[in-house]
Amino acid sequence: MFEDLLGNLQKQQEELQQKLAEIFVEAEAGDGAVTVKAGADLHIENIKFDASKMDFSDQEQVEDLLVVALNRALDLARQKAAAESSKLLGNMLPGGMDQFLKP
Repeated sequence: MFEDLLGNLQKQQEELQQKLAEIFVEAEAGDGAVTVKAGADLHIENIKFDASKMDFSDQEQVEDLLVVALNRALDLARQKAAAESSKLLGNMLPGGMDQFLKP
């Protein structure tokens, strides 16, 4: 009985990881000077710079904007991952118990 439960849990965890790898978010900094695309599995997919909105000779500005955009994208990705994890856990609980997961 427990082996079936653990096997099912492992399978659902693998499915969740696959799903998270397919969910993407974007965040920007500097009014679009830097845009970061991240996966809900917390990997960075892409970084774009809009040269018309930033001065690449100002290294500190470039670094600051990049850090802000990266942190925003990863925060959004974590939120998406948490929402998907809650859905998975809600589906695993007996009927009606998923109400305990809602804030």
